[in-house]
Formats: sequence, C-alpha cells, structure tokens
Amino acid sequence: MIDHERDLASLHAADERLISAAAGLDNASVAAPSRLPGWSRGHLLAHVARNADALVNVLEGRPMYETAASRDTDIERDAPRPLDVHLADLRNAADRFRHSSAAPADWTRTVTLRNGVTDVAARVPFRRWVEVELHHVDLGLDRDLEDLSEEFVTREIGFLAERFSGHPGVPPLAIATSDGQTWRTGRTDDTSHPLPVTGPAPELMGWLAGRRAGTALEFKNGPLPVLPPL
Repeated sequence: MIDHERDLASLHAADERLISAAAGLDNASVAAPSRLPGWSRGHLLAHVARNADALVNVLEGRPMYETAASRDTDIERDAPRPLDVHLADLRNAADRFRHSSAAPADWTRTVTLRNGVTDVAARVPFRRWVEVELHHVDLGLDRDLEDLSEEFVTREIGFLAERFSGHPGVPPLAIATSDGQTWRTGRTDDTSHPLPVTGPAPELMGWLAGRRAGTALEFKNGPLPVLPPL
C-alpha cells in the first residue's frame, strides 16, 4: 500500500541532504561535470528544482511542462547560475512542493505526467523522492547508490521493473536481488522462460536506472541487455 505521507517525510529528509551537500560546492565545482554525460552539476541542480515545480503542476492539475522543449530550455537557462542562486532555488522549489502536497486532496485520483504517462496521485511523492535521491548521487559528491536505504532501493527496482514491463525492446527478464527478492519485467509475448539477472540490490537498481553498466550482476545469457533510456 502506498503511504504518501511517509514518502513525503522521506522526501523532505532527502531534500535536506541534497541541499546540505550542494552547499559545500563553489561556483567552479557547480560548473564542473556531473556523473550524467553532458550535464554539469549546475544542470542537475536546475533540473531538480524545475522538477519540483513540474510535479506541483501535476498535483494541481496543470500540464507537467508547457512543452517538451521548455523543460530542456529551462534547465539550460538555469544551469550556469552561481551557487547561491541554485541553493535558494532548490529550497524554494522544495517548499513549493511541500506546500502543494500538504493541501487537502484526493490522493487516489489519477494524474498525468510527462509524455502522457498517468499514475495515481499518491505515487507522486515517491517519484519526486526518486528524482532527489538519484540526482544527489549523480552530483558525484558524498552519496552513492549503496548509501540509499534498502526500502528506497527495493521500491525503485520494483518501479523500474514495472516501467519496463511489456516493453518490446526489453527481453523477458527475471530480476532477483542477492537476498531473494524477485521481479519480472520486459516483453510479455515471448514464450521462452525469462532470463535471470541477479546481484546486489544497489547494482540492480543502478543498471535499471541507467547509472551502472551491471558488471557486478550475474547474467548467463551473453551480454546484459541494453535497456531503453528512461
């Protein structure tokens, strides 16, 4: 069962961690490359702030982004800003999301996200939590996938397995963590048995999320499948 209030509390803690970590940067390190190819740390900080505003739009019944192009334009516009402006923006955007999510609402309602994707409103706080946690790791500072909570990692594996379920570009896969938690994903019209992928939960999540190559995973059917971009 989704507990959006608990997710909001976890999100708040994640926001504070990210802002505290970013406060240790300087203008030069903000402009330095992040772990995401083609993006500086400034791009990441701008994206995290603008994503908060986009999810406020979702909760309040507006389109997530005005256009697909506007999302990228806003990130490019905001990326070169000095650190103090980024920090204030991150704080204000987090506060706007917290204020919007505190308003009385039907959390069972269906909301529309980017590219026409729909979901139940109660899952929006977790989606935001994912953005903050993974992009904190992408900054390449004080946090890595192994530092994320077991609850977060297993939920994100399940979320990503669901996202790739039925995808024609992903073969049928049986994903399992080293401690025996399992998920199915990939094509559903294939008559062969799902191919097993096993390994530590952070490695599995990193591979599914496009953050790791999966070299620490066990896959006995040749090279690991190349997953589509999220």
